[in-house]
Amino acid sequence: MRKALVIGIDWYANIGALSGCVNDAYGVKSVLDRHSDGSVNFDVNLQVANSENDAIERKKLKTMAEDLFSGDAEIALFYFAGHGHIESTGGYLCGSECETGDDGLPISDLFTLAHDSAAKNKIIILDSCHSGVAGTKALDKKLVELGDGTTILTASDADQYASEENGSGVFTSLLIDALNGAAGNLVGDVSPGSIYAHIDQSLGSWDQRPVLEQM
Repeated sequence: MRKALVIGIDWYANIGALSGCVNDAYGVKSVLDRHSDGSVNFDVNLQVANSENDAIERKKLKTMAEDLFSGDAEIALFYFAGHGHIESTGGYLCGSECETGDDGLPISDLFTLAHDSAAKNKIIILDSCHSGVAGTKALDKKLVELGDGTTILTASDADQYASEENGSGVFTSLLIDALNGAAGNLVGDVSPGSIYAHIDQSLGSWDQRPVLEQM
């Protein structure tokens, strides 16, 4: 079984709203749902926040991540598009109610859930500002050691902002392009390394740089 949790948050009660994250989440769901021949690929749980009525708060973020990484799936994939925050204590994914950033979901908590998961392969994809803190072990190595079978792909390094263009995140647009075949080899296989190479090359002169970490 392959399962994915795909989250896009545009609506924030206390910090600046975003405009492309929900679109990105729908795009990622679409490309994960089916193989090119129409057969089922991932069982996708799509969660988006456009307004106060469908806000995704920190507690819900964590509960959904716990559910994703439970069980022994072949692949458990976590995708998040929204605000990110970094400070000396580490990185955070901001839920809709966040006020200061460090009241979001600690990325180290996400690492712990992936580490403890019986899923054979764990994939964490983050399209948020400063998300590259997840791709560097420095801040989190004292908190958690990720095991084999874990891949982290992030939109930017720890000091960078993730960019939006034409209503979508630049990183996610290239991710979808890669998954649709642009990163495939001669027989059409796509790997995390080939996805990273496609995104990195396609960004060209952009200041934003993706980060890939594989265990």
